[in-house]
Amino acid sequence: MRYLFICIVVIGFISCKATFQKDMVAFADNPVIAHRGAWKTNNLPENSIASLKRAIEFNCVGSEFDVRMTSDDVLIVTHDADYNNLVVEETTYAELSKHKLSNGETLPTLEQYLLVGMQNNTGTGLVCEIKPSKTEGQNLVIAEKVVKMVKALNAEPFILTYISFSYEILKKVKELDPNAKTQYLDGSKTPERLKEDGITGMDYLVYKYKIRPQWIDGAKEHGLILNAWVANTTEDMDWLLANDFDFITTDEPELLFERIAKSPTKQGYKLVWSDEFNYKGKPDNTKWAYDYGFISNQEKQYFTDSLKNARVENGHLIIEAHKEKIANKDYGNEELKKKSWLKYVAEIDTAQYTSARLKTDGLASWKYGRIEVKAKLPKGVGLWPAIWMLGENRKQVGWPESGEIDIMEHVGFNPDSIFGTIHTKAYNHMIGTERGKKIFIDKPYDTFHVFALEWTPEKMDFILDDVVYNQIENEHKTTAEWPFDQKFHLILNVSVGGMLGGQKGIDDSVFPQKMMIDYVRVFQKKE
Repeated sequence: MRYLFICIVVIGFISCKATFQKDMVAFADNPVIAHRGAWKTNNLPENSIASLKRAIEFNCVGSEFDVRMTSDDVLIVTHDADYNNLVVEETTYAELSKHKLSNGETLPTLEQYLLVGMQNNTGTGLVCEIKPSKTEGQNLVIAEKVVKMVKALNAEPFILTYISFSYEILKKVKELDPNAKTQYLDGSKTPERLKEDGITGMDYLVYKYKIRPQWIDGAKEHGLILNAWVANTTEDMDWLLANDFDFITTDEPELLFERIAKSPTKQGYKLVWSDEFNYKGKPDNTKWAYDYGFISNQEKQYFTDSLKNARVENGHLIIEAHKEKIANKDYGNEELKKKSWLKYVAEIDTAQYTSARLKTDGLASWKYGRIEVKAKLPKGVGLWPAIWMLGENRKQVGWPESGEIDIMEHVGFNPDSIFGTIHTKAYNHMIGTERGKKIFIDKPYDTFHVFALEWTPEKMDFILDDVVYNQIENEHKTTAEWPFDQKFHLILNVSVGGMLGGQKGIDDSVFPQKMMIDYVRVFQKKE
């Protein structure tokens, strides 16, 4: 009886310890999953114990690793089907382990890897990728052995998720451990199918999401975990962060931490509208409308909806100005002749330039938020590209009472500067009181830059590549000074000549010229 009592106490202690351990593991509050550990910066071997320890030091939410099985049924951590020119499935562990990793480590077994991953680790989950086998029936064997080992070591609390290119492996894992998280890697199944089959998440290549952005919303609607691999560029990282992915798998965890610190989402913003231009042809007509003809400011270009002037190609929106003649539909318009600021429109029978002006008017507008546009600018004297916004009540109260926000203006005769400006009834260029500032811009024609506005009830910040260069505060007077407590829509255009752009003439030798827009994103604060 005494022996039985001692056994019960010991078993109870072990059980309590395991439960306590499970309760104590809290994964880090970041989306960073180190791909095969944090290996790249310090030139460590991938899937090594050293790279795992490094990921834990960084406090990544996860460290991914790959599992295969040797010919003598030893589970090892390695990526490729062959190791040192030996086929893993056809070679014993004793033979494989004779060949050290580049840092002198012995090829780790899964058991060794899990034990290290449980030591001095309070925040980094283990992301276990089970590699499929080419041998029939072997996938289920490997899945069973992996889950069995995880349970034997009481490592379940440290497993963030199981991932695999094999659907049957993931289903087997779920059968063996109903509480396990599983994510499919192949990128071929819809969120609806994954949900139906009991798979808890999707972990697809970044471009798979870009060509099927509806899968992002679908995953969120179905409560699936969203992960993406392998995001190694700032562009991909920023896009995934903007779209609020749960996890981001990367070979560059240090860079991803930097991008997180700079992401609007870090400041409590949520993406509410965007166009990434991952399609071809006409701009999306559910997001963009056109202006036509001559519009204002004595500009010389005639706005059209021609593909020559506005199109999407190679992941970019192109707004292109051409030196070409086109008949003016408003030539001789008597109503326009009565309006002093538009009289010039009726006097031109043939335009000498064409371009495009796209707008979200009637489709989308926003009150407050962060508006962000990544673009490369057109080059040449006489060019006047702009990213700007107009108040929704313009038709009721007119300009400038409705307000104007110029997020970015550039003129070709001043090639190293951009401007950020507001126009209101009290502050506008017609009476010389507009409120604006300029900032030096490096290589505006060769490099993409991020032009942004952060707009709150209290102020506006005009931003170039994360640098605030103009801040305008709400004076809390009247709408003559601050008409910005209403919705505004966005406008993108390339103008030619005009009151500002044409001050130094037009260099006809530069045409055609285009503004290339990589993305447009609108963020607003979460409720």
